[in-house]
Amino acid sequence: MKRAVRERQRPIVAAAAFLAFLALAPPSRAAERVTLRNGFAMRCDRHALVEGRMRLYLGPGGDNYVEFAPGEIAVFEQIPDPSPAAAAPQAAQPSPKLTPADLRQMLTQAGAAHNLDVDLLASVVKAESNGNPRAVSRTGARGLMQLMPATAAGEGVRDSFAPEQNVRGGSAYLDALLARYRDNLALALAAYNAGPGAVDRYHGIPPYRETRAYVARVIHEFNRRVRARAAQRSEPQEPLAAR
Repeated sequence: MKRAVRERQRPIVAAAAFLAFLALAPPSRAAERVTLRNGFAMRCDRHALVEGRMRLYLGPGGDNYVEFAPGEIAVFEQIPDPSPAAAAPQAAQPSPKLTPADLRQMLTQAGAAHNLDVDLLASVVKAESNGNPRAVSRTGARGLMQLMPATAAGEGVRDSFAPEQNVRGGSAYLDALLARYRDNLALALAAYNAGPGAVDRYHGIPPYRETRAYVARVIHEFNRRVRARAAQRSEPQEPLAAR
């Protein structure tokens, strides 16, 4: 059975209005650089060995983290906390070679490969990077769909700044999250933003203002695109010229 986010024609409205009123959480500051044995590196606030898994905390609290097997990690390096200017997301100018038509084609291909609605993918890209293939977040997420190095590696993405690779990997990851959460779009989006561990721990959308606002933002944009698509399809056709 095809998922609702694949071919739905009606907007999703659940929880979006409520979540849109929540403000973004303040950014976390990284204090360690973690290099994986596959060569990818990422930043985290700190790490700890918990029940045989190496837990990398992405913020000063204890609820936002990712986990790896200890053998997957090559080295930890202490790095100074960034200054407020350095902590701001670093983003190069969008590549002039990536036109809106190019991006739409990539999203269409990725959507077809994973049976995902192209407007859903476009909404995620807008929320994550606003279409900038060189975007880098303060936590090290990269590219159009803001893939963390570990996520990119898991999806076979070698260069997160290559738009086609990034879209392919991000779409595959979102598809996997939808399957994990039984096509619950809000939960899948929350996991895309905060990690599946946080969603599982709270048995729902985590109580992070940033994550809740993110889910609302994506759903709102998806609703807007679906409504626009439906309106365009319902426009009266130009009458044929009389012969």
